[in-house]
Amino acid sequence: MKIALFGYGKMGKVIEKIAIERGHEIVLKIEQGDASYNLKIADVAIDFSTPTAAVSNITKAINCQIPVVCGTTGWLEAFESIKSLCHTKNGAFLYASNFSLGMNLFFELNRKLAQVMKPYGEYSMGIEEIHHTQKQDAPSGTSITLAEDAIKENEYTGWSLGQSLDPKQICIEAKRIENIPGTHSVSYDSKIDSIEIKHIAKNREGFGLGAVIAAEWLLGKTGVFSMKDVLNIK
Repeated sequence: MKIALFGYGKMGKVIEKIAIERGHEIVLKIEQGDASYNLKIADVAIDFSTPTAAVSNITKAINCQIPVVCGTTGWLEAFESIKSLCHTKNGAFLYASNFSLGMNLFFELNRKLAQVMKPYGEYSMGIEEIHHTQKQDAPSGTSITLAEDAIKENEYTGWSLGQSLDPKQICIEAKRIENIPGTHSVSYDSKIDSIEIKHIAKNREGFGLGAVIAAEWLLGKTGVFSMKDVLNIK
């Protein structure tokens, strides 16, 4: 595949390394503000840019009939309009808040645990995330996915960043510590005990590998997809 990279920061460089190892070619490295590039020389685009650039990048790719994989978070207020554009243009778009294969299995554990815990209102759910200090959005897209998946399976009505007086709100605590790729914990706490599941990313390799695998899978397809489709998780 010929790959265009939107964003050439730490994740972009990881994706480049993994893509080349898997026999692909990086034909474009597009930084925010770049305008003089021909996206049509690429077979697929991968976006790990910034929340302010992602919507424009995705829109350009779809309009150019280039399948696009996006791992940038913090822009999801525009998600429905991007989906609509993709369907209108008969394009291909795949978004994931986290491309780690292990984290996507963790998402499924989180859903199952939320189902199991639903009858036990004495437990309160909380999410803690720890990321590197360069991460621009808080909470992370991964934490939002964890919260929203639990809301679908349980009786919570929403989530809040920090403590809320509403017991039906899931509290997300976001910490930023130097050189932490990403740690997410989901806990259920009562007066007598606690239950916790945790995912710890040891480096960025897992995110990059998942993104390249997603791009390989997306090539030749049309529609809007997620990592559940890539991993065939029902």
